[in-house]
Amino acid sequence: MIVGIPKEIKTAEQRVAMTPANIQFLTDKGLKVLFQTNAGTAAGYPDAEYTAAGATLSEDRAEIFSQADIILQVQSFGSNNKNSDDDLAMLRPGQLVIGMMDPLASPGAAQAVADKGATAIALELVPRISRAQSMDVLSSMATLAGYKAVLMGASAAPRIFPLLMTAAGTLQPARVLIMGVGVAGLQACATAKRLGAVVEAYDVRPAAREQIISVGAKPVELDLDTGESEGAGGYAKEQGEDFLSRQRELMTAVVAEQDIIITTAAIPGAKSPILVTEDMVVAMKPGSVIVDLAAERGGNCDLTEQGKTVVAHGVTILGPENVPSELAYHASQMYGKNMQTLLALILNDEGELNLDFNDEIVAGTVVAHQGNIPHPHIRKLLGLAEISVDESEQETVATESN
Repeated sequence: MIVGIPKEIKTAEQRVAMTPANIQFLTDKGLKVLFQTNAGTAAGYPDAEYTAAGATLSEDRAEIFSQADIILQVQSFGSNNKNSDDDLAMLRPGQLVIGMMDPLASPGAAQAVADKGATAIALELVPRISRAQSMDVLSSMATLAGYKAVLMGASAAPRIFPLLMTAAGTLQPARVLIMGVGVAGLQACATAKRLGAVVEAYDVRPAAREQIISVGAKPVELDLDTGESEGAGGYAKEQGEDFLSRQRELMTAVVAEQDIIITTAAIPGAKSPILVTEDMVVAMKPGSVIVDLAAERGGNCDLTEQGKTVVAHGVTILGPENVPSELAYHASQMYGKNMQTLLALILNDEGELNLDFNDEIVAGTVVAHQGNIPHPHIRKLLGLAEISVDESEQETVATESN
């Protein structure tokens, strides 16, 4: 069995799918690893460390795709829609591709892989169950995004975060509001608190209150009915316009008191909800900063522009893209561990591929297989008919090692 790790080709992507420590896991199983030259350089992992771990270097991307049985990527088909056509053309029947694929927003990528006769595992679909926690790339990357967002806000703000008593007078601490308290939001709360800010946080899900308190922040509580606000996997459920309108009205007074606002509210496969309207921006203090981590999904702020920093009504609004890539060393370390744990599930002790569709992790993440789309939700997004009971009874798939 040969595992191929090509260099990431999405613009500005600095992460690598596996670090040298993860390569050791594969070689210990008797697998051969083909690693594209300089694929880890931007993340701080030189080629020499990969060869020391047992990988074979190749400068030829086509060689990796032609020889590898399994291709490991960070931004794969669907997640990288702009320049992955050449990679798609090199896929062959029976090959397995694992990576982030943005399957809920780009289901057509699953169909494209299926049309090539290849198999695709979309890591964003790893179910949020206890035994899959160490495979959860979304949580890993969100942890780093939440941390980095606070540093971005601190850098853009004209004030410091902590209380400081000096001979020149007392400097009051910055007030920081985190909107959306999933993994990224909680990390943002904890980071802002460590920097000395007065931290408040808001999330539509009632269950988030205790989590907010646990990281040292104060929960913002609005007079809203939030009983049906949480959906599958612990994510916030998309709300109606009446709810959102009332929410914005009540939040206006809250945001007016803040120096830095970090928004993290995202709904998988859907446009991000608007939490900060232009009227709310007008009400904010001059010199305030908004860091919109939902910019890639349309943004939580009316005035966010993806990939840009804008100043409106005296407020600086950051719309960063691919924030985890800016912390590529540790992002790759976490991503590689997530990938390694998944591979430990689907490779047997002899290093042979063993896809057991009776396992909910396998069934929940495989979006293309042997010319078909086995994932019910992806089929629905593509407008395909539901799979009958007989058709869905898939046996374990084994691939002999080469």
